[in-house]
Amino acid sequence: MGEEPNDARPRDEQPKLDLSKPGPGGEPPAASGETVRIRPGGGATGPAAGTPATPRDAVPADAVPRDAVPADAVPRDAVPADAPPRDAVPADPRSGEAAPPAAVPPQTAPQPTPTGSFRLPAPAPWEAPGQNGGSAGAAASSGAEGASGAGASGFGPPSGAEGSPGAGGPGFGPSSGAGGAPDAGGSGFGPSAGGFGAGFGGGGTYGQGYGQAPGTAPGWAGAGTLPPPPSAPPAFGPGGGGGQGESRPLQAVAVGLLNLSCLGLGYVLLRQWIWAAVCWAATAALLLLALPADADGVPAGVLAGYGAVLLAAAADGARRGLRARLSVGDAARRLVLPLAVVLLAVPAGGAVAYGAARDEAREEAFQQSLLARLGTADALVKAKEGTRFDLAESDYATALDTYEKLALDHPDSRAGKLVPERLDAYVTSVSKPYADKKYCEAVDPLKHLRSLPDTVDAKVLGDRADGFDEPLAQSLYECGAGELGREATKPAHEAFTELASTFPDSPYVGKAGKLVGDGLRKAAAPLSDGSASDPCATTEEVRTRRSDVAALQGYELGGPVADAARAIQKGVFSCGTKQFRDEEYSDAVKTMDRYAKDYPDSPQTAHARTISIAAQIADHEPAAGKKLPPATVPGGSRMPMVVSNDGKDSVELLYTGPVTGKITLRGCGTCTNYGGIREAVDPDAKPCGGPSSKYPKATLQLPAGTYYFLQRRSGGLSSAGETKDSKAVIEPGYTYTNCLYVTSNF
Repeated sequence: MGEEPNDARPRDEQPKLDLSKPGPGGEPPAASGETVRIRPGGGATGPAAGTPATPRDAVPADAVPRDAVPADAVPRDAVPADAPPRDAVPADPRSGEAAPPAAVPPQTAPQPTPTGSFRLPAPAPWEAPGQNGGSAGAAASSGAEGASGAGASGFGPPSGAEGSPGAGGPGFGPSSGAGGAPDAGGSGFGPSAGGFGAGFGGGGTYGQGYGQAPGTAPGWAGAGTLPPPPSAPPAFGPGGGGGQGESRPLQAVAVGLLNLSCLGLGYVLLRQWIWAAVCWAATAALLLLALPADADGVPAGVLAGYGAVLLAAAADGARRGLRARLSVGDAARRLVLPLAVVLLAVPAGGAVAYGAARDEAREEAFQQSLLARLGTADALVKAKEGTRFDLAESDYATALDTYEKLALDHPDSRAGKLVPERLDAYVTSVSKPYADKKYCEAVDPLKHLRSLPDTVDAKVLGDRADGFDEPLAQSLYECGAGELGREATKPAHEAFTELASTFPDSPYVGKAGKLVGDGLRKAAAPLSDGSASDPCATTEEVRTRRSDVAALQGYELGGPVADAARAIQKGVFSCGTKQFRDEEYSDAVKTMDRYAKDYPDSPQTAHARTISIAAQIADHEPAAGKKLPPATVPGGSRMPMVVSNDGKDSVELLYTGPVTGKITLRGCGTCTNYGGIREAVDPDAKPCGGPSSKYPKATLQLPAGTYYFLQRRSGGLSSAGETKDSKAVIEPGYTYTNCLYVTSNF
């Protein structure tokens, strides 16, 4: 390989190649940037040769294989005779000290081909900066100002000092050699191997170019193919902040996971502030909707929407982070992925905490619903306090059922634990009439409380139904006594009957019996002593009370009942006489007839009958009722009165005066009615004109005085039940006759 003098040129001046000097293999070297044409005979001409150009991929017949190395080939790292040694340490303009000899690693020479191109060596394996002192390419590309570097140019800035071109042909960036000194080698596609963005030249640190430049050889003008770029280094190794375009899967995963933390931290790491703000806004909106946690939780649509936003942010963050360059140091870069994984605890912990808060809210809502049911039952009990039990019984039953269900179904709930207290309040409310001494009103509530063991579970009720026997017995007694004092004997006796049947051994039973007997005697006393202002009404009242008292079971009331019966007998007679005096003759007749029937053995029965007869006569002749018939028969002489019946039907004759009585005469079989047809046939016929022996007759012995008669005949041609009243005065020393007959218009 030919050598070029290491003389300084301007950076933009292209090197000139002496075409008179054949290169290796007999081919003249070509200057950088010129086209080399290959003759079939193996000679090379420049653009001024004037001969037809041969295609670059044409292979002459005498060509050797592309990977054959010419015998006279010079190694790529050969140094011109007048060039300083490769391992010379250039002066550092900043420190004035020489670089260490190991800074320039040896390089492998490219292999020329028969066509004038070179086979490039395979790229050196990637080596992270800072390990083993850095890569060989990096050491070779760093030289002091004025020293020439060895290697090809790449895409980045030169690795040598400013003003020193690299030791190779010009590429797409400045050369990597020292300022003013051309690098020994062919031209490349970018800056030399050093720093970020190195070209396809020699190997460099992570973040350098995409390959190695072609080897330095005279006549190489970029012919041939480029080697494939090296595989991307890991994202989070040392020196992982390479240029845009490198694939970093771990970095993408880390950014996506950071965005899953609900805080948009992946976008913050990428400095995508707008998208980070979108994540913040979504999280803030979710918190506003979700907090404070309630029993219903967050709507499913909101959760689905927020989950979609998180997944979209994670996917977008991973996409953006795959090839992004992070502006953080190596140490911080190593912590991103672990931090992203750790921060996943934020949404997970938030979900767990929110779930716990929601469960707590649901439990609180459930407890409140139970307390509301308890409150409704309490309100029913309170509202019906003091109301008649028959009107409040249904509401009381509803409240009691609520208490029982709360205690049995939810014993550990706040409402369930309050049930015993509420049951005590229930008992107090229901028994309030008894506490207020409203004994008749307290009877039904107390009976209800005593019956609770039949309807309420014993575990819920406890012993609250005990101890109501005495209050109920007292209430029954006091209620009966109160009603008896108001002359309401029937309600009183009902209370006393229930008392004796429910609590037969209660002392209140004896008290009730004495009270009832004394009450009956007291009621009958006006009849017994004749002081009743209205004996008729009093008699009926005592009669009713006596019947009620006699019907009481469980009481010894024989004495009071017998006393009342005697009083009633006197009351009936007194009632009849009063009715007679009050000219209530029809009522007097009924009363006295009833008396005579009910008390046939009474010494007043005969008198009652006379009063009844006198009342019947007085009902037709009021004058007969001006005086009550005497209870005893007067003495003295009596005058006979013969009464005959000149009628074919029987006749009843009632009389009253100094004595009162009644006789009945049978009918005369041969007698006919007078007047009408008989008078036309026998005008001389006179009533009672026949022999006296043919008439039924009776004789009355009457003391002197005025008498009123009433005859009542039945059957015959006369109207049924026909009556006729008359008056007669009986004087001493006379005998009287009275013939009864019937007249008719027929």
